[in-house]
Amino acid sequence: MPAMHPDVVALIADIRNSGRPPFEALAPEEARAAYSAGRAALQPPPQEVADLRDLTAPGEAGPIPLRLYRGAGTAAAAVLPCLLYLHGGGWVLGDLASHDGVCRRLASAMRACVVAVDYRRAPEHPFPAALRDAASALVYVAAQAERLRIDPTRLAVGGDSAGANLAAVLALMGRDGDLPRSVCQLLLYPVVDLSMRGESYARVTQGVPVTAATMRYFIDHYTPNPTDRTHWHASPLRAESLAGAPPALVLTCAHDPLCDEGQAYARRLEREGVPVAALHLGDQIHGFLTMGRVIAVAAPVLDFVGSLVCDAWRRAETGPPS
Repeated sequence: MPAMHPDVVALIADIRNSGRPPFEALAPEEARAAYSAGRAALQPPPQEVADLRDLTAPGEAGPIPLRLYRGAGTAAAAVLPCLLYLHGGGWVLGDLASHDGVCRRLASAMRACVVAVDYRRAPEHPFPAALRDAASALVYVAAQAERLRIDPTRLAVGGDSAGANLAAVLALMGRDGDLPRSVCQLLLYPVVDLSMRGESYARVTQGVPVTAATMRYFIDHYTPNPTDRTHWHASPLRAESLAGAPPALVLTCAHDPLCDEGQAYARRLEREGVPVAALHLGDQIHGFLTMGRVIAVAAPVLDFVGSLVCDAWRRAETGPPS
């Protein structure tokens, strides 16, 4: 295995010394409480943004909570490009609060709008509830673009981990005309194949916060019916074609059971003609972007990926070269 960043080594030592049980040893409500309790120690103070509003989108099971951010330095009247952001947490953990810092950082780095989605979580709401909420949120944002001062021709979808899974599916549904089309997909250590057969599942089995066993716990809760895992709405790597999908940024980490499938998705996108920026961090772990208080590289990585999304928006605005 590649060497770990010193910040990661120190974090893992702190976790080991605390005696905190792994998520998979806890009931979902206990795991959520543990995940929330770690925020103060792991996340930096929130950045100021120009505007922050809580909204709701109509969904099949009732209103879907959203949070809108407009990046620092943006004018109140400006019509901004928008990133619909789906939080990580294995479809079981996470909410608007858990990824508030990530969304603030991205909004300001991009000088754009970010709309975060508080989709329904498993096991209370298994597949495809989260996906349907994410789709409803995207439809709402596109329909309300004028009121929200968003440019509907420059919509991007993105997320981390389970949220990146949802974003990848939304991007393909947009390509197919079933949803508003995205001009970019931001996939941060994505889950794209629920078969759990990637080689990194065999490599990353202990010593980090998210292991192969952790992912099995999440996937079992999200898709209790194993046959659902083969549908491309759950495993976008299994889609018949990725051609025509929007340009993608795919971030992977070596010390992550999802590493190999994320890299396989990036390679396949590229083979099928989709512009791809693939960023691999050999010394990092799954989830590091929400650990900026203890893993210093999280902030500059978020700034960098934000700049790449900006470039995708710029290309969408100017059109292809003649």
